Amino acid sequence: MYIRSTEIQGEPADIDSGLSLVREEIFPTVSAMDGCVGMSMLVDRQSGRCITTTAWSSEEAMQESAAAVRPLRDRAERALGSTSGRYVHEWEVAVVHRDHATPEGACARLTWLSGGDLHMVDNAIDMFRMVVVPQIQELDGFCSASLMVDRETGRVVGTAAFDSREALEASREAATGIRERVIAELGATVDNVEEMEIAFAHLHVPEMA
Repeated sequence: MYIRSTEIQGEPADIDSGLSLVREEIFPTVSAMDGCVGMSMLVDRQSGRCITTTAWSSEEAMQESAAAVRPLRDRAERALGSTSGRYVHEWEVAVVHRDHATPEGACARLTWLSGGDLHMVDNAIDMFRMVVVPQIQELDGFCSASLMVDRETGRVVGTAAFDSREALEASREAATGIRERVIAELGATVDNVEEMEIAFAHLHVPEMA
């Protein structure tokens, strides 16, 4: 399974109009493409930052969709009021564990890591499966966890979703402890930690624990 993520810095006031465009026009179009297995959109309503992801059954399907989705990204960028461009990245889906579907009001914490030695990505996958998931799934309000990796650049991003903003905030201390142990073991660098609202979630990626 593969994911294409698009990061857009939009205007907070334009979040809802961009979200409507994704729901009503972009998602139906993308989901009809060969190999597409869903789409999601995370937003930070204070900063205007948005991350949309499309999931694909194979790397080939993802690559073949590139030309068709480009004008859709252009429309989303305009609807979100972005004037600073976008950042598009492609990832391999390494781990997915789902307790239950995300309800309305769900939020997610994203942790971006890089660096470490040549084996960091493989080690990160093992640690996410054996250390992170077993601990984080015990936290109140846990919905799901996933890990995406880029083996060429040595980057990974882990996502943990919770039922509500309150559950996400209550998990911060525990998540910090888990993160510190993981990065010490991996020798990796934390590039960023973000907490975002899951505004749209129609990903149908199977369990990959």
